[in-house]
Amino acid sequence: MVGRKSLSYWPSVLDLFLVARLVVSDQSYGNEIDTAVIQHRLEQLQGEINQLKAMLSQQQVEQERTRQEIETYRQKVQAQETLRAAEQDRLHIGGYGEIKGKFRQGSDADFGDIHRLVLEIGYDFSDWVRFFSEWEVEHALVSDTADGSTGGYLMIEQAYFDFLLSDMFNVRAGRILTPMGIINKRHEPDTFFGVDRPSVERYIIPTTWPSDGVGLFGNLGSHLAYEMYVVGGLDGSKFNAVNGIRSGRQRERPGLNDPAVTGRLDYFPQMSPGQDLRLGVSGYYGGLNNGNRGRNPGISGKIRMLSADFEYSIDKWDFRGVIVHTDISNARQIGNGAASEMFGWYLEGGYHFWPDSFKVGKLADSDAVAFVRYDHFDTQHKMPSGIAADPAGDRNTWTFGMNFDLTSNVVFKTDYQIQKDRAGNKENWLNFGLGFSF
Repeated sequence: MVGRKSLSYWPSVLDLFLVARLVVSDQSYGNEIDTAVIQHRLEQLQGEINQLKAMLSQQQVEQERTRQEIETYRQKVQAQETLRAAEQDRLHIGGYGEIKGKFRQGSDADFGDIHRLVLEIGYDFSDWVRFFSEWEVEHALVSDTADGSTGGYLMIEQAYFDFLLSDMFNVRAGRILTPMGIINKRHEPDTFFGVDRPSVERYIIPTTWPSDGVGLFGNLGSHLAYEMYVVGGLDGSKFNAVNGIRSGRQRERPGLNDPAVTGRLDYFPQMSPGQDLRLGVSGYYGGLNNGNRGRNPGISGKIRMLSADFEYSIDKWDFRGVIVHTDISNARQIGNGAASEMFGWYLEGGYHFWPDSFKVGKLADSDAVAFVRYDHFDTQHKMPSGIAADPAGDRNTWTFGMNFDLTSNVVFKTDYQIQKDRAGNKENWLNFGLGFSF
């Protein structure tokens, strides 16, 4: 460093100036000064000047080294920030949830329910290898039973890898949602009308329906999408008269003894401006001799399920519907009132009545929809010969309600349901719900 130390050399420079004056004065005052002394002093001053130059040069070297170290550190910090930002872009966190209040008319069977809280975690390992998962807690209590019969449960509902090879051909492996109906694939509470999911897509198509397996998905042109998988099958011993195949889903360590194949096609026709239409068909075929941890129940039957669905929007109107038929072979061996055939369908329509003039300030992203839905579903549609159908399995539900979207992903719901079955049972429910996704 030069700093204060270099100031001590300025008198020497002054000396040099004085010596120069003396040299000049020597011409005037008759060589009074010894030239040898002057020469010696000049050499001393030159040495001091050279030393000063060397110190200045060393300071420049040290300053350049410091500058390079600062630049290297800055680049390292910037690289770490870029890597951290890239990692954050690769990590995807989301979720959804439903909170409900349900009031049965003419009864004290009223209750509140934190029905589900779901955390979604995904990660992009590269532009073609991606992971997605859903971690779900139901009914605010984790039970020690896999089916939640004594409370709620914690479950990994989805956990799969996507290997993106092309627009037409991609591979998916892991725990997926069986692509039957509408709600299995789009089950977040801000994507459907009503506090509860449609009855057909709870009892005939058990939504949600996880399956472990591997398959393909992609687009066959600009208007046609497909999915097809080989997955673990159902546990037929858990089928029954009223809940159909719902309890036959495998959720822990699914048996793979008697696998199934499942898939769907979705067609998106070209529509006029202001209209959207999707037409879908889906199917499932597989065996029933599968049990948790490979403890197979010894059921030799097969199940075949075929379904068609649609979604159509025009102006302020939304319509959707599903029809599904299920055929079960060897239902007699299953027992428990399991049917040979099950059948169901529903149709719903909604009207967006919220005026644009209300969509200001805090309600800039708000909307409101009044809707009506009719479900008919029969888990006893056809029985094995000699076995009587349980009339409680033949049901219909009218649902009248409203969805009020506070924002694009927070929705308040209310509806009134009238449920009847062929056994003469009738239940009327007033329901309230708050749903969200993020």
